[in-house]
Amino acid sequence: MDEPLGPLRASVARLGELVSGFDDADLEKPSYDPGWDVAAVLSHLGSGAVISLRRLEDAETGTEMPEDFPPSVWDEWDAKAPRAQADDSLAVDRRLLETLEALPADRRKRLAISFGPITLGFDESVAMRLNEHAFHTWDIEVAFDAAACIPEDATAVIIDNLGLIARFSAKPADIEREVRVRTTHPERHFTVRLTPTSSELLAGDAGVAPDLELPAESFCRLVYGRLDPDHSPELSANGEELDLLRRVFPGP
Repeated sequence: MDEPLGPLRASVARLGELVSGFDDADLEKPSYDPGWDVAAVLSHLGSGAVISLRRLEDAETGTEMPEDFPPSVWDEWDAKAPRAQADDSLAVDRRLLETLEALPADRRKRLAISFGPITLGFDESVAMRLNEHAFHTWDIEVAFDAAACIPEDATAVIIDNLGLIARFSAKPADIEREVRVRTTHPERHFTVRLTPTSSELLAGDAGVAPDLELPAESFCRLVYGRLDPDHSPELSANGEELDLLRRVFPGP
């Protein structure tokens, strides 16, 4: 996995530039997320940044986040007006980035950050934030530009940590087979192993001809449930496999 802090820094700047010119009507425009307008997506990123800051504090002090802390943050952000959701989100987004950048290397190595059932190190937790940030930025941008894509630097990180999200979001397809996937830019190989009761995303076999070949950016969006027919690259074949994987990966 590439170093994730640089792409996160670029994603924060990208989102800030994108949102800075929005008027109130833009904030109320439907985003790609069903049922969420642009302001609601920004609210989600803002509340997530607040919770991430608390996770960092807990990791450094050895304390445990109270169970009621995340719901209280969500309630607070849900109650904000759309303009406040946007402005406050950009502010706390920058604060989280600055906090991450300010951590010395020795403290980064010691960090063990709890995400419910899993514990991640510094780079892995930054990559998790990058995933969320890059995809929700796309959810906003695509509402204004149907050709929007996840940036290459973010894709290079996300492509190598798709297994974690797929572990929680992949759905059974009621069939037994394996779908071999090859991505380009960057090149990676995956196997989607399907059984009647489970679906797994595994590192693939470069020596086996792929069933599906597509850009890495598109495959990242596929695993995150964001590769519907209106936002997909043109493929000369593999339509059947693509439709199957859309059902397997409906999104987190």
